[in-house]
Amino acid sequence: MVSGSIVALVTPMHASGNVDWAALERLIELHAANGTAAIVSVGTTGESATLSVEEHGEVIRHTVAAVAGRMPVIAGTGGNATAEAIELTALARDLGVSACLLVTPYYNKPTQEGLYQHFRTIAEAVDIPQILYNVPGRTGCDMLNDTVLRLCEVPNIVGIKDATGNLDRGRELLSRCPSDFAVYSGDDATAAELMLAGARGNISVTANVDPARMAALCRAALAGDAARTRALDAGLAELNRVLFIESNPIPVKWALLEMGLIGPGIRLPLTPLSPPCQAPVRKALLDLGLLATCEA
Repeated sequence: MVSGSIVALVTPMHASGNVDWAALERLIELHAANGTAAIVSVGTTGESATLSVEEHGEVIRHTVAAVAGRMPVIAGTGGNATAEAIELTALARDLGVSACLLVTPYYNKPTQEGLYQHFRTIAEAVDIPQILYNVPGRTGCDMLNDTVLRLCEVPNIVGIKDATGNLDRGRELLSRCPSDFAVYSGDDATAAELMLAGARGNISVTANVDPARMAALCRAALAGDAARTRALDAGLAELNRVLFIESNPIPVKWALLEMGLIGPGIRLPLTPLSPPCQAPVRKALLDLGLLATCEA
């Protein structure tokens, strides 16, 4: 499986809310030029919750075409209905992605056995590498390590995006899972330490804004260079913080707008970044030279 900095790519939109295909292609070129190892298309940061099934497929199709084999494309295909997740996963497979990322079911609060049956059923129905995604802060559903370890035994379940931010729990999973099962951080604030503990990479929101630094951090962590990893992490700490000052992807889309990389579109029920939050995001961009770099 892929290792390194994996961007959870935004879905750029015009003010009307329609997908901006030209901006999507520009973002992909930015990542191809700055060391990003893979792209997650239509994940949480890509506003998957507000895209129709048709749009979901079109964003994946355009992403795969624009990437043109230069890096893996991983499609977000999870859902809170198992049948829907199977449909989306099969669609993504047919569109040529390398793997799928499947979030734990939200709202309906399955048991641990329900989670096991859900993910096993999807994996058995669609022959493509699948990465679990645990983000209880968003879904209200927490998949425990024991359940993950049961799912490790399913041949095409190849990894997990751990977005709990709980390093002790992440380290425990790393100590117990098979060596060929990839654990990825899904929390920019704790990603450096989880990678130093053995995670394969970071599925990152911050990489949207600063792909080169995040790629360098991941390379250092995977090489075991703790000093350089922590120095780079310290430099990104404030950016990591402010990109979650309101619900993701509100701040990251505003940051990319400020950098001149995308338009203002974001879909309800999400709204543009509130004025009191704009100054700290702008300051973090300025402090890292990101606005100057973009404007030069």
